[in-house]
Amino acid sequence: MKTIELFAGAGGLGLGVSAAGFDPELVVEWDHFCCQTLRENKAVGLGRPAGWPLYEGDVRDLDFRKFEGQVDLVSGGPPCQPFSIGGKHKGYTDSRDMFPQAVRAVREAKPKAFIFENVKGLTRETFSSYFEYVRLQLTYPEFERRSGEDWGQHLARLEQHHTFGSRCGLTYQLLTRVLNAADYGVPQKRERVFFVGFRSDLNVHWSFPEPTHSHDSLIWSQCVSGDYWERHGVERGDRSTPPRSESRAKKLAHPPRPKPWLTVRDAISDLPPPSPHGQLDKFMNHRLQPGARTYPGHTGSPLDEPAKTLKAGDHGVPGGENMLVSPDGSVRYFTVRESARLQTFPDEFVFLGSWSETMRQLGNAVPVRLATVVAEAVASELRHGVAREGRLVDVKSQVLNQVCH
Repeated sequence: MKTIELFAGAGGLGLGVSAAGFDPELVVEWDHFCCQTLRENKAVGLGRPAGWPLYEGDVRDLDFRKFEGQVDLVSGGPPCQPFSIGGKHKGYTDSRDMFPQAVRAVREAKPKAFIFENVKGLTRETFSSYFEYVRLQLTYPEFERRSGEDWGQHLARLEQHHTFGSRCGLTYQLLTRVLNAADYGVPQKRERVFFVGFRSDLNVHWSFPEPTHSHDSLIWSQCVSGDYWERHGVERGDRSTPPRSESRAKKLAHPPRPKPWLTVRDAISDLPPPSPHGQLDKFMNHRLQPGARTYPGHTGSPLDEPAKTLKAGDHGVPGGENMLVSPDGSVRYFTVRESARLQTFPDEFVFLGSWSETMRQLGNAVPVRLATVVAEAVASELRHGVAREGRLVDVKSQVLNQVCH
């Protein structure tokens, strides 16, 4: 199956989509530093990125009509700063809002499906009207904005079109949901909203994947069974869990069925301690960054919980969000390699640039494992949908033959 990857960044969503069995016809990214990272991994022949046809430039300069009938999926993470809690909250007035370009790509390429991801902040009440605007545009991508029409007027026409029940032209069955990456095996509490749509002419029955991991399971393994501590060889006197976990554990009568949330310790315990000189052989990008400190509201991530959401920052890396808090209370910055582990990038994936630049790339990325889970579910449905459609065609042919004879 073929795909177009927009707003590729450092490649988190693209890696997940490729792992699900999609081969990109085009990978688009305008940021030069992200493109350098992707090119470096292409140059060393790293797995899937080695074959990515990368275009460095503005998505607004591309014509996607040449891909009509050639791609099964369009995916991407339109720049999220307009809607990020950590950003300036400009939303639809922000020139960085690239959702209109995502809609245009769908309109012109007419893929069987699309996957778009954005920050949870887009679902806040402040942006509720624009969130609905994005939904309706993706549902009816051919229902374009008129010359001189502002987005509010376009939204009103889309709502009228939708309530009228018209399904003429290119339309998509769209689902949206906020997913917590920790619920799918990512060692990080990272909530993102996903937009997944299937072309309406396909015989599709789809829902978001069910969570595979849970907080309650982590609490059970730490506070009840002790399996978590035994697995890591932590002596009883060195074990520490939050009081709220102890309280919750008393309410758990049976072991929860999903797997435990993964923690920072789960993600990085096999890495050697970072040094100022870094690791030049087995673990790239594993260099200690000095200067970590806590301040109100930014206290870092405990070792035995999933990490807090890694962030890119509007004016540089927000240090308190990208720090490790050891059991003795000491703090330090996560290395780039540790942050890549928290975002579930493979260890052989190399990041280019300064610590601040590479942390920005990681802070903007989609966790690879979460992207893989969603993309695999989409790929499975596309394959099964085609099979169902084939069976329906066979049945129709049999009926026609019977009628004709």
